[in-house]
Amino acid sequence: MALTAVLPWHQHTWQQLVHLANEGRMPHALLISGAHGVGKQQLAEALIARTLCAQPTDQACGHCHSCAMLASGYHPDLLRISPEEGKRQIRIDPIRDVNRFVSQTAQQGGYRVIVISPAEAMNIAAANALLKSLEEPGEKTLFILLSDIPSRTLPTIRSRCQQWPLASIPFEACRGWLTEKLGSDEAYFWWRVSGGLPLLAVELAAPDERALRHQIHDCFEQLVRGAEPVSEAARLDRQAIDAILWYGIAWLEDLIRLGLSGETIALHNPDLEPLYRQAVKNARVQDWFRLLDYAREQRRLLAMGANPNPQLVLEAWLVRWSTLLRS
Repeated sequence: MALTAVLPWHQHTWQQLVHLANEGRMPHALLISGAHGVGKQQLAEALIARTLCAQPTDQACGHCHSCAMLASGYHPDLLRISPEEGKRQIRIDPIRDVNRFVSQTAQQGGYRVIVISPAEAMNIAAANALLKSLEEPGEKTLFILLSDIPSRTLPTIRSRCQQWPLASIPFEACRGWLTEKLGSDEAYFWWRVSGGLPLLAVELAAPDERALRHQIHDCFEQLVRGAEPVSEAARLDRQAIDAILWYGIAWLEDLIRLGLSGETIALHNPDLEPLYRQAVKNARVQDWFRLLDYAREQRRLLAMGANPNPQLVLEAWLVRWSTLLRS
């Protein structure tokens, strides 16, 4: 596999990281955070490659033995930790592997790199087990923790890492990249829908995701017309519950913006303005805030692996929407 290039909108952040490395001031642990779709994984991959490279310049050389091993999919001085397939949590056993890995000498004589993603997936026991290695990592050890929502990571973990938050991307910074991926006619629209997250914009513009968005839109239009919410829930794919909640949260945030300001310029989903205006007429802003809190809590429970029944969550979610839409 090819080594990952730095995305255009992260060039400034990249130059800061390269400067730290060149000055010998790279921290032993970085927490790179930002919403899904901002490109933190790509930034981390470029940093992993440069850190392990035997002859780095601005980026990894791509030609040395270390780069060749990394490109092949295996490097003895790189350890990646993430939830097991089908699981949402990182448990203690993989973190014990980290502690053993850190105690060993790097086989290629350079850095050992440990990547934990997402950091907030570590359960309490795993996070506590990691603390000792974060406190005493030894020389030439780099921890890279990736997080969508760093506040869900233990404060004791966060305090031992240098934090690198990645914000949403202004359109001008990613216009060329998005235009290349989506075409000039659609780049701006999907950038708005994604909330300024270019990689997410490309995901949302894919045919299956467009179809899901259209289906959810139709569902809410039916609710406005008085459809039965449990029946509408049965039409939606309960396996897409996280995506449905994500859309619901984005739409509620739009609703609240419109309800508080009356302005449409900041809407992430301008094509839904007629639906928003109908909803704004039917309920108070504080009701939408309560529904927003409910959606965020359900997504948090899903992320923690609490495994609520998807169909019941979906039905309860649509019943709440329906009640407000018909107020």
